[in-house]
Amino acid sequence: MTKIYKTLQTSKQSFHQKLDRQMAIEEEKENLLLLVKEIRKEHPVISARKLYKMINPVMIGGNAFEKMLMVNGYGVKKQKSYMRTTNSLGVTRFDNLIVGRELTGVNQVYVSDITYYRIGEIFYYLTFITDLYSRKIKGFSVSKTLLTIHTTIPALRMIKTSVENTKIAGCILHSDGGGQYYCKEFLKITKEMEMKNSMGYSVFENPHAERVNGIIKNEYLKHYFPGDYNSLVKETKRAIQNYNNRPHQSLKGLSPNQFEEKIKQNEIMDKMIVSHYRELNHFDLVNKNNVDLGLVKGKINGSSPQALPQPPLTSPNSTLLKDVYEVKMINSKMKINV
Repeated sequence: MTKIYKTLQTSKQSFHQKLDRQMAIEEEKENLLLLVKEIRKEHPVISARKLYKMINPVMIGGNAFEKMLMVNGYGVKKQKSYMRTTNSLGVTRFDNLIVGRELTGVNQVYVSDITYYRIGEIFYYLTFITDLYSRKIKGFSVSKTLLTIHTTIPALRMIKTSVENTKIAGCILHSDGGGQYYCKEFLKITKEMEMKNSMGYSVFENPHAERVNGIIKNEYLKHYFPGDYNSLVKETKRAIQNYNNRPHQSLKGLSPNQFEEKIKQNEIMDKMIVSHYRELNHFDLVNKNNVDLGLVKGKINGSSPQALPQPPLTSPNSTLLKDVYEVKMINSKMKINV
């Protein structure tokens, strides 16, 4: 390696610093594409230049940002949305570990996602980590950037400080393919907590996290009218507290806090079966004869997954009571006096 460094006329330290910076840039690009996709739902024809000013990325310039959008099919003049591929450095994706899994209690599966909240011309970012079994939001962050140190890491550390021995051995943390969920600093914490990382190919494989985003933003924050970053932090805490204490139809009329209290008292012994739905990777379908159209696992350094043209028959706005919904309860043995 020393000879290689000499040939490149660089030192080992500067070489790795440059590599780390390039990895950080590529990570931000992946995160930005997810954000652009969400913004375009509300602003279908907004220009790349305006998007750049609205988002104000940290590590990528305006020209590079516009080029990135054009390459990935986000040019305004294009009528058709093109599939995107991974960056040249490859994208780490974990298997979807929650498909068809049976849950019997809390701290077995957490679901997480990052969304944005706009105040005036400024975008802020909300990260939530929710217990899938009890629907309780257990970790969150409000940030000014999409960097991992400001989004997923603070949310996960919030959980780490609240659990016994700072570990949740075997607990699965499920998310989409956002770079904040496979960043080495984030994975270091999940490893310390003895958690397992899981990813879905699209929003349809992480519907409950998406649902939490919508509830906090549309049913709480938009009615609290936060005017700046500090008030957004305050009102997000308020929204989460109210969310965790309001009745949920999916929890048979109990709030997440009440539901977890009943579990502690051994008054709830329900089993939850997570849907078997899994997204197919459309890049593989180019060569259909050599593709198993059954369940598709996550890939490492593989092509980015694409959403199916139609959503699955399950609903992100599901309860835990009906078999046709995303998550269903079976073998119910509840003893609840309300």
